[in-house]
Amino acid sequence: LDLAGAPSWLCQRDSFLCATDGIDVGIAFTKRFGAGLFGGEGFILEKLTGTGTVFIHAGGNLVEFDLLPGQSLRVDTGCIVAFEETVAYDIQFVGGFKNALFGGEGLFLATLTGPGRAILQTLPFSRLVGRILGLTKEG
Repeated sequence: LDLAGAPSWLCQRDSFLCATDGIDVGIAFTKRFGAGLFGGEGFILEKLTGTGTVFIHAGGNLVEFDLLPGQSLRVDTGCIVAFEETVAYDIQFVGGFKNALFGGEGLFLATLTGPGRAILQTLPFSRLVGRILGLTKEG
């Protein structure tokens, strides 16, 4: 990511790799402690501010969205890699018996609302590891 001073970016914990001089790395918290704790991705985000280049990592393909003002995107919390601080986000529990029984990994969804850019991953590392471990138990 090329940061030009503003806006700051927020990224999932552990997705930050390194940055050039001029980038400050801090922390930010999800808005709702319980959702962050039970949403599976933790409640602490990394905040990237300044001017320079930031390197982040993710699983699968990276998909970038440029959200218009008021435009929303609902995604699995584990698929969020990073988003500009101008993007509003909320984490919600998706209730219901069917979701609890069959959803397994998708009980919490995040809503990202523009304006701003957001980067998603198609295969979170936690899910990849779970699938690999599942295959080793079968064989």
